[in-house]
Amino acid sequence: MILGSFEMTAPVVLAPMAGLTDMPFRETCRECGANFAVAEMTASREDLRGRKKSQTRWVEPAETRPRVVQLLGSDPQSIADAARAAEEAGADWVDINMGCPAKKVLQSACGSALLKDEALVGRILEAAVQAVRIPVTLKTRTGWDRDHKRAPVIARIAESAGVAMIVVHGRTRADGFSGEAEYDTIREVKAAVKIPVIANGDIDSAEKAVHVLSETGADGIMIGRAAIGRPWIFLEVAAALRGDPVPAVSHDVREAVIRRHMIRHFDYYEGRRGGLLIRRHLTAYFRDSPDPEKCLPRLLRAEDREEAMRLAENLFAEGRLLCARSDEP
Repeated sequence: MILGSFEMTAPVVLAPMAGLTDMPFRETCRECGANFAVAEMTASREDLRGRKKSQTRWVEPAETRPRVVQLLGSDPQSIADAARAAEEAGADWVDINMGCPAKKVLQSACGSALLKDEALVGRILEAAVQAVRIPVTLKTRTGWDRDHKRAPVIARIAESAGVAMIVVHGRTRADGFSGEAEYDTIREVKAAVKIPVIANGDIDSAEKAVHVLSETGADGIMIGRAAIGRPWIFLEVAAALRGDPVPAVSHDVREAVIRRHMIRHFDYYEGRRGGLLIRRHLTAYFRDSPDPEKCLPRLLRAEDREEAMRLAENLFAEGRLLCARSDEP
């Protein structure tokens, strides 16, 4: 698969997740084998993407390439302007979000709400593609609801507009994140277009990744929630997709990954903000530990780098980090 100047074989990708996939975590997942990672979605409107919070969702010059910005919006001109700004800032490609099912997003007629207006989908994608020289990609769902699974039609619209790649989450907007992802529609999307298609949804193991690729015929895999607290899943999945034995990821390796993630995080965020923003990751890292309600509170109350690192090292020394979903005892 080639996008711009980047060539990847059966790519394994980190999905964008609001409040979680900041640059420190994206770099951690890359280190663990993710081919690329998409930044958290950011509003295409200039007045919104210019806010301080949105700056961490924009192009990061220090980030490992490819650098991917994901835009959210419903106005073709705003999307085009934002895509052009991202290109000028150093993005390697721009991803358009037409999959978010959040109520706040739907109320703004953005995200998966766009799946109800195929003509507008076409105008948005054409505007983005024509605005930039870098690739434009699309993330979408199988449809608005189970009676309207129009992803193959959306995919053909995207291909006609010049979109370079499509990521399909195997749920409808109505499904949210409940139930199980279905892959039949992703297979239909792959059959409908010639551009690369990436499968997303409920891929939580190397075995599942291989199954989904076989089931859908997709060109790659995107992993979201399963990577939170377990970024080494990319090591496992990447090996499986290469046809190599899936590595047993030891306690030492996991501890090293967490340690480097924390260091990156506190290098990136200053002061108390760093302590607040890493809590969701630390909760996920230690969720399978014995008595997490006893070992986690102090760690989650840590407000500075030194205290957080010291408490994490104490938990490592106590053997609190279990190798969940592993053959290692």
